[in-house]
Amino acid sequence: MIRVVFACAAASMLVAGCGDSGFRPMYASSAIVGGAELSEKLKELEVAPIPGRVGQRLRNELIYQSTGGGLAAQPVYRLEIVIRESLTPTLVQIDGNSSGSVYNLDTSFRLVRIADRSVALTGESHGRVAFQRFDSVFANVRARQDAEDRAAKTVGEELKGRVAAFLSGNA
Repeated sequence: MIRVVFACAAASMLVAGCGDSGFRPMYASSAIVGGAELSEKLKELEVAPIPGRVGQRLRNELIYQSTGGGLAAQPVYRLEIVIRESLTPTLVQIDGNSSGSVYNLDTSFRLVRIADRSVALTGESHGRVAFQRFDSVFANVRARQDAEDRAAKTVGEELKGRVAAFLSGNA
Protein backbone atom coordinates (compact mmCIF):
# COMPACT_ATOMS: atom_id res chain seq x y z
CA MET A 1 0.00 0.00 0.00
CA ILE A 2 2.81 2.39 0.90
CA ARG A 3 4.55 1.53 -2.40
CA VAL A 4 1.41 2.44 -4.37
CA VAL A 5 1.09 5.80 -2.59
CA PHE A 6 4.79 6.50 -3.14
CA ALA A 7 4.56 5.57 -6.84
CA CYS A 8 1.54 7.84 -7.34
CA ALA A 9 3.28 10.72 -5.58
CA ALA A 10 6.44 10.26 -7.65
CA ALA A 11 4.44 10.12 -10.89
CA SER A 12 2.54 13.30 -10.03
CA MET A 13 5.80 15.12 -9.33
CA LEU A 14 7.23 13.99 -12.66
CA VAL A 15 4.13 15.09 -14.57
CA ALA A 16 4.04 18.42 -12.73
CA GLY A 17 7.67 19.03 -13.67
CA CYS A 18 6.99 18.62 -17.40
CA GLY A 19 5.65 22.14 -17.72
CA ASP A 20 8.84 23.61 -16.32
CA SER A 21 11.19 21.44 -18.38
CA GLY A 22 10.07 22.78 -21.75
CA PHE A 23 8.04 19.72 -22.66
CA ARG A 24 5.14 20.49 -24.95
CA PRO A 25 2.77 18.15 -26.77
CA MET A 26 3.50 18.07 -30.49
CA TYR A 27 -0.10 18.12 -31.81
CA ALA A 28 -1.93 19.95 -29.03
CA SER A 29 -3.31 23.41 -29.72
CA SER A 30 -0.69 24.78 -27.36
CA ALA A 31 2.10 23.46 -29.61
CA ILE A 32 3.27 26.87 -30.78
CA VAL A 33 6.23 26.90 -33.17
CA GLY A 34 7.63 30.32 -34.03
CA GLY A 35 4.26 32.00 -33.46
CA ALA A 36 2.27 29.42 -35.42
CA GLU A 37 0.68 26.13 -34.48
CA LEU A 38 2.31 22.95 -35.77
CA SER A 39 -0.63 22.26 -38.10
CA GLU A 40 -0.02 25.66 -39.74
CA LYS A 41 3.71 24.89 -40.11
CA LEU A 42 2.86 21.57 -41.78
CA LYS A 43 0.74 23.42 -44.35
CA GLU A 44 3.94 25.21 -45.40
CA LEU A 45 5.41 21.90 -46.59
CA GLU A 46 5.73 21.29 -50.33
CA VAL A 47 6.04 17.65 -51.37
CA ALA A 48 8.03 17.16 -54.57
CA PRO A 49 6.58 14.84 -57.24
CA ILE A 50 7.58 11.17 -56.85
CA PRO A 51 7.57 8.97 -59.98
CA GLY A 52 5.35 5.89 -60.29
CA ARG A 53 1.98 4.80 -58.91
CA VAL A 54 3.31 4.16 -55.40
CA GLY A 55 5.22 7.44 -55.46
CA GLN A 56 2.07 9.34 -56.36
CA ARG A 57 0.15 7.49 -53.66
CA LEU A 58 2.83 8.41 -51.07
CA ARG A 59 2.88 12.04 -52.22
CA ASN A 60 -0.92 12.29 -52.00
CA GLU A 61 -0.82 10.78 -48.50
CA LEU A 62 1.77 13.32 -47.34
CA ILE A 63 -0.10 16.25 -48.86
CA TYR A 64 -3.33 15.19 -47.20
CA GLN A 65 -1.65 14.61 -43.84
CA SER A 66 0.11 17.97 -43.91
CA THR A 67 -2.87 20.05 -45.05
CA GLY A 68 -5.72 17.99 -43.60
CA GLY A 69 -7.44 18.26 -46.98
CA GLY A 70 -7.39 22.06 -46.84
CA LEU A 71 -5.40 24.60 -48.77
CA ALA A 72 -1.64 24.63 -48.52
CA ALA A 73 0.19 27.78 -47.43
CA GLN A 74 3.16 29.41 -49.15
CA PRO A 75 5.85 26.68 -48.92
CA VAL A 76 8.81 27.16 -46.61
CA TYR A 77 10.19 23.61 -46.86
CA ARG A 78 10.30 21.13 -49.74
CA LEU A 79 10.24 17.40 -49.02
CA GLU A 80 12.11 15.39 -51.66
CA ILE A 81 11.67 11.62 -51.61
CA VAL A 82 13.28 8.78 -53.56
CA ILE A 83 11.58 5.37 -53.35
CA ARG A 84 12.79 1.82 -53.98
CA GLU A 85 10.32 -1.04 -54.31
CA SER A 86 10.94 -4.78 -54.08
CA LEU A 87 9.12 -8.05 -53.44
CA THR A 88 10.24 -10.84 -51.14
CA PRO A 89 8.55 -14.22 -51.69
CA THR A 90 7.44 -16.02 -48.55
CA LEU A 91 5.73 -19.29 -47.77
CA VAL A 92 7.54 -21.20 -50.53
CA GLN A 93 5.81 -24.52 -51.21
CA ILE A 94 7.48 -27.84 -52.04
CA ASP A 95 6.98 -27.28 -55.79
CA GLY A 96 8.84 -23.95 -55.57
CA ASN A 97 5.81 -21.66 -55.94
CA SER A 98 5.31 -18.86 -53.47
CA SER A 99 1.91 -18.52 -51.80
CA GLY A 100 2.74 -15.18 -50.22
CA SER A 101 4.94 -12.14 -50.68
CA VAL A 102 6.14 -9.13 -48.77
CA TYR A 103 6.07 -5.77 -50.53
CA ASN A 104 9.03 -3.61 -49.46
CA LEU A 105 8.96 0.18 -49.80
CA ASP A 106 12.25 1.88 -48.92
CA THR A 107 12.50 5.65 -49.05
CA SER A 108 15.26 8.20 -48.68
CA PHE A 109 14.16 11.74 -47.98
CA ARG A 110 15.53 15.20 -47.45
CA LEU A 111 13.78 18.29 -46.18
CA VAL A 112 15.08 21.38 -47.97
CA ARG A 113 14.62 24.93 -46.70
CA ILE A 114 13.37 26.76 -49.81
CA ALA A 115 14.75 30.21 -48.87
CA ASP A 116 18.42 29.20 -48.96
CA ARG A 117 18.18 25.68 -50.48
CA SER A 118 19.90 24.18 -47.42
CA VAL A 119 19.13 20.63 -46.33
CA ALA A 120 17.47 20.78 -42.92
CA LEU A 121 16.75 17.07 -42.36
CA THR A 122 17.62 13.77 -44.06
CA GLY A 123 16.69 10.20 -43.34
CA GLU A 124 15.25 6.91 -44.48
CA SER A 125 11.93 5.21 -43.93
CA HIS A 126 10.79 1.67 -44.62
CA GLY A 127 7.43 0.00 -45.10
CA ARG A 128 6.87 -3.77 -45.19
CA VAL A 129 3.47 -5.28 -46.01
CA ALA A 130 2.70 -8.97 -46.48
CA PHE A 131 0.06 -10.18 -48.91
CA GLN A 132 -1.30 -13.52 -50.07
CA ARG A 133 -0.93 -14.78 -53.64
CA PHE A 134 -3.81 -16.54 -55.39
CA ASP A 135 -4.48 -18.51 -58.58
CA SER A 136 -6.40 -15.59 -60.11
CA VAL A 137 -4.22 -13.02 -61.91
CA PHE A 138 -6.66 -10.22 -61.06
CA ALA A 139 -6.64 -11.21 -57.37
CA ASN A 140 -2.83 -11.12 -57.34
CA VAL A 141 -2.71 -7.69 -58.99
CA ARG A 142 -5.32 -6.33 -56.57
CA ALA A 143 -3.57 -7.87 -53.53
CA ARG A 144 -0.26 -6.29 -54.54
CA GLN A 145 -1.86 -2.88 -55.16
CA ASP A 146 -3.50 -3.05 -51.74
CA ALA A 147 -0.12 -3.90 -50.18
CA GLU A 148 1.50 -0.98 -52.04
CA ASP A 149 -1.21 1.39 -50.80
CA ARG A 150 -0.86 0.22 -47.21
CA ALA A 151 2.94 0.59 -47.36
CA ALA A 152 2.62 4.10 -48.80
CA LYS A 153 0.22 5.06 -46.01
CA THR A 154 2.55 3.64 -43.35
CA VAL A 155 5.60 5.43 -44.74
CA GLY A 156 3.59 8.64 -45.17
CA GLU A 157 2.49 8.61 -41.54
CA GLU A 158 6.04 7.99 -40.36
CA LEU A 159 7.48 10.77 -42.54
CA LYS A 160 4.81 13.21 -41.38
CA GLY A 161 5.70 12.41 -37.77
CA ARG A 162 9.40 12.91 -38.38
CA VAL A 163 8.88 16.21 -40.22
CA ALA A 164 6.42 17.39 -37.54
CA ALA A 165 8.91 16.55 -34.81
CA PHE A 166 11.58 18.51 -36.65
CA LEU A 167 9.30 21.51 -37.19
CA SER A 168 8.14 21.52 -33.58
CA GLY A 169 11.75 21.70 -32.38
CA ASN A 170 13.12 24.02 -35.09
CA ALA A 171 11.12 26.96 -36.29
